[in-house]
Amino acid sequence: MTTYLFPPAPVPSLPIRGLEERYPVKRIFCVGRNYHAHAIEMGRPVDKSVERAFYFTKTPTTLVHSGATVAYPPETKNYHFEMELVLAIGEAGFKVKAADAHKLIYGYAVGLDMTRRDLQLIARDKGRPWDLGKDFEESAVCSEIVPMPGVVMEDAAIALEVNGQTKQNSNVDKLIWNIREIIEDLSLYYHLQPGDIIYTGTPEGVGAVVPGDKITGRVAGVAELSLSIGAAA
Repeated sequence: MTTYLFPPAPVPSLPIRGLEERYPVKRIFCVGRNYHAHAIEMGRPVDKSVERAFYFTKTPTTLVHSGATVAYPPETKNYHFEMELVLAIGEAGFKVKAADAHKLIYGYAVGLDMTRRDLQLIARDKGRPWDLGKDFEESAVCSEIVPMPGVVMEDAAIALEVNGQTKQNSNVDKLIWNIREIIEDLSLYYHLQPGDIIYTGTPEGVGAVVPGDKITGRVAGVAELSLSIGAAA
């Protein structure tokens, strides 16, 4: 029997709609700048004809369930929300062709890529990794997983409100790299596995929140989520 110096952390997981079993989260991938209007508001327009998708990751221990209250994170004065459609992988795949990408899809969720924007932009402008801006405690908020095996989402409204005021309002049909293209491209770099989730990108309208704010969001036909911002840690 293997013994450990201290108890191992629990396996990060998400509830699955209609099932008692939970979805164990292996890895969290995020697609950067995947809506044109958001890329423009970030000052980095995307030309798909000459660029490939790019990615960053979040540690699975950053996962937070919808409905939670999270502490305002340390070392930032510009804490942003980013509403996203989240893709859940259910089958292994490597170098997957776009035409076969649907075979890897288990289902979908909705998520928030919470971001220390000031730290992200400092890192970006210095050519450094984004970890301090993106991969920090309680930064990956996610709803339940909705099983949709083999379904490729191409058209669904995506929206977010802060304290009841609409901040983001778009459609996943505006993804620069669509679901099939994301799976095809990401699987060139990684052997995708069941338990991998992919935050597919956020539309325009991202902005700052402060302690006391309440975030609500949804992707039509998938799920809704909520998040409350607590006092600073």
